[in-house]
Amino acid sequence: MITNNFTRRHNGPGPKDVEKMLQKIGVSSIDQLIDETVPAAIRLEKPLNLPAGLNEYETFNHLKEVGGRNKLYRSYIGMGYYNTIIPGVILRNILENPGWYTSYTPYQAEISQGRLEALLNFQTMVSDLTAMPMSNCSLLDEATAAAEAMIMAFNSRSRQAVKRNAIKFFVSNTLFAQSIDVLRTRALPLGIELVEGCHKEFKPTSEYFGAIVQYPDERGSVNDYAELTTDIHAVEGMMLVVADILSLSLLTPPGEWGADVVVGSTQRFGIPLGYGGPHAAFLSARDEFKRNMPGRIIGITVDADGNRALRMALQTREQHIKREKATSNICTAQALLATMASMYAAFHGPEGIREIARNINILAGVLSLEVQKYGYKQLNQFFFDTVQISLPER
Repeated sequence: MITNNFTRRHNGPGPKDVEKMLQKIGVSSIDQLIDETVPAAIRLEKPLNLPAGLNEYETFNHLKEVGGRNKLYRSYIGMGYYNTIIPGVILRNILENPGWYTSYTPYQAEISQGRLEALLNFQTMVSDLTAMPMSNCSLLDEATAAAEAMIMAFNSRSRQAVKRNAIKFFVSNTLFAQSIDVLRTRALPLGIELVEGCHKEFKPTSEYFGAIVQYPDERGSVNDYAELTTDIHAVEGMMLVVADILSLSLLTPPGEWGADVVVGSTQRFGIPLGYGGPHAAFLSARDEFKRNMPGRIIGITVDADGNRALRMALQTREQHIKREKATSNICTAQALLATMASMYAAFHGPEGIREIARNINILAGVLSLEVQKYGYKQLNQFFFDTVQISLPER
């Protein structure tokens, strides 16, 4: 007898349970139940031609053999996805620990103080690095976070902006392609008019409620957006920034040059690439946006005995309370991955994070110098970790 196949180990109804349920509904067998409930026109006349099922050990070996056919190459694409080193203590105690396996923030705060503490650390880390007063405790990915930020800005327009029909939103053409695609998708049903172009040529008018830029941009260039920020604020628009969180340990954070909302991904903080996901995004903003922010927010309060306690704050924004009137229909946070990112920051500390960023920047600088020795042009005047090399035409 095979004792480790799925059907024996699956926590489902046994033969006696099945018999009892069939008696309850007045049929004698599973076949009779199917005959009486599934129309004959859509049923198969004979069983599928499938091989015998594998047990757990056989399945593991089969998947290993299939995966072994992959050819792994070094990727230089970047575009918001980067290899990272996961500290062993985080790998063993969080990623491989079933006790942390959930994407959700806990609804029963009183019995989940440890998980809430980890997510509060995530918010603190993001606020510190972006220089923004508040942050949520994760979103699905960077592109989704960019779209949520756009919608939040749209819903936060002043009465005057609504009255003058300010529905235009500027999108820098140096955003990552996946973010631009999601922005297009989310803008269409809301009647938001996207205007894509070069941020250096863009002149804001009162028709615009906001603009979004990448920092550093798609090609790796670190741009100065201070003038654009001043111009967009002059027409009562909002400045949104998609930022590389690791670079912010060296670069001037967006909050210091006037950004209203900052979003990005924390994948670089010890989260595996995973063939593109899942990863934990973030959204941080100025305090006046707190009632329009998407996602969960962890807050500090006191319990019945006057002791410090954590809870989910400002929940009246969310769909489990407001339903269709919620500020966002994205309520699933990437809690497991946000916890990993927060622990990565705690593991290395501020100086450690800066040292990692410094090493990456130095290596990019070495590459920039070396390619120029061979006669190639490196086009980025200022960069963090990505260089743009001009190759000669063939």
